[in-house]
Amino acid sequence: MQLLPCWAPSCLGRGGAAPAGGTAARLSVARPVPSGLTQEPGSVGQLALACAEGAIEWLYPAGALRLTLGGPDPGARPSIACLRPERPFAGAQVFAERAGGALELLLAEGPGPAGGRCVRWDPRERRALFLQATPHRDISRRVAAFRFELREDGRPELPPQAHGLGVDGACRPCSDTELLLAACTSDFVIHGTIHGVTHDTELQESVITVLAARVLRQTLPLFQAGGSGGQGPASIRTPLRCGVRPGPGTFLFMGWSRFGEAWLGCAPRLQEFSRAYAAAHAAHLHPCEVALR
Repeated sequence: MQLLPCWAPSCLGRGGAAPAGGTAARLSVARPVPSGLTQEPGSVGQLALACAEGAIEWLYPAGALRLTLGGPDPGARPSIACLRPERPFAGAQVFAERAGGALELLLAEGPGPAGGRCVRWDPRERRALFLQATPHRDISRRVAAFRFELREDGRPELPPQAHGLGVDGACRPCSDTELLLAACTSDFVIHGTIHGVTHDTELQESVITVLAARVLRQTLPLFQAGGSGGQGPASIRTPLRCGVRPGPGTFLFMGWSRFGEAWLGCAPRLQEFSRAYAAAHAAHLHPCEVALR
């Protein structure tokens, strides 16, 4: 399954893939879908978005919409979709369709989980979102807008932290096995120190300011080890409910890129990871080589 960033026409609700020979453009603003004012009462609109990322804006929600992500072929591998609401998110709820027609709530009005929510679909499971308007007397000031990313999940063995934002289990410590897997497969692996932590109650996020001493791996240029002291500041986000606080010592920060931001997966102290890695290496059970020095 090879997916491209959304073309504007598909996010305008007209559906379809990019024309052959065209150049895909990443969306920088939300794109509208048909307004609730033009929808028949009780009807369900159908939209197909043949893209891997984009933004949806539903003005004056009424009735319901069904969005199919990533084209008509579900693919042979598991996939993960992450949604991040634009605030204020009002007038609708967003569900993920599951096998058998069940619905899993992802986004709702009011304060939501930090950064949004992610859902994992199994192979051959239809990647579809169901948007349902919530009853209001006055819908004229309500807009349900969110960004989405869709990617293949080639790492089903990873801990819950790997599967996105605000998931159950995202705050628990990683086991030794999970630490070793995360070091091999995370979007970023750096070691450094915590400079400070700030909390955003509106977004339900904590932002950790990290001084990166060394970047072991990263799939996007989110971190830079540099400056006069050999360190560069960077931000890593985590759900507010995890209660992250500053601590002394050097850590190995591992995590995932969502919507151009770094989100924390596992963060053991460097000494703790070194111990787990040395034991696995001696037993020939380490999943990959990690150059800590």
